[in-house]
Amino acid sequence: MNRKYRKTVIAGNWKMNKTPTETKEFMAAFKGMLPKGRWCDIALCVPAVCIPAAVRAMRETRVGIGAENCNANASGAYTGEIATNMLVDAGCKYVIIGHSERRAMGETDADVNAKVLAALEAGLTPIMCCGESLEQREAGITEEWITMQIKLGLQNVTEDKIRKVVIAYEPIWAIGTGRTATPEQAQEVCESIRAVVRKLYSSKNARAVSILYGGSMNEKNAYELLAQPDIDGGLIGGASLVPEKFVQIIEAANQPIV
Repeated sequence: MNRKYRKTVIAGNWKMNKTPTETKEFMAAFKGMLPKGRWCDIALCVPAVCIPAAVRAMRETRVGIGAENCNANASGAYTGEIATNMLVDAGCKYVIIGHSERRAMGETDADVNAKVLAALEAGLTPIMCCGESLEQREAGITEEWITMQIKLGLQNVTEDKIRKVVIAYEPIWAIGTGRTATPEQAQEVCESIRAVVRKLYSSKNARAVSILYGGSMNEKNAYELLAQPDIDGGLIGGASLVPEKFVQIIEAANQPIV
């Protein structure tokens, strides 16, 4: 982390877990455990039906509520989809875009780009995901693959908007598998992502963009991962569903930086 130039962000991704009732219960417990330090931003991205309950529960806190997906269109005949203005009106601050699980359902880099642009236009903070499969890593094309994802995902994002984008590196081979990239592996890719942003925009902008690690970060490995200079937080899956574990990760993000 480098808090001198950019924000540290710890974001939870609940995926398809918890009902609105369970969300209310989680938030009540979580609020009582929140660390007092303000060294990191906290986001909880929850299922769409849980957003109102989450927003109400966390209204008096510094926790931002987010969605797990959005549609790039403002309105129309898109049954089951949710537009960015709907998320804003519901109280969302963040939206996850391009998660590997969404990409596995057929979402393309062009789709990701359209959603990023729509989120920025609506005033949401997009958490844009990128990452490689095990086969791609073993083939030695991790850097090329992620560079392509970043370039396509950020297409037409202007220089005045890039600092509002959060990028999450999520190695697909480490999501929900119990496997985690070593701190050195994660740092290497996050450093590479920052280099791509530097080439697309500028050194000043690249220093300001927060890059998260999202491959099975948990309360046991968070401290070491977050100590890396180009890892500015985490996109947390399973551990974000348990208040005690999520709080431990937040506390790891509040570690002193030398």
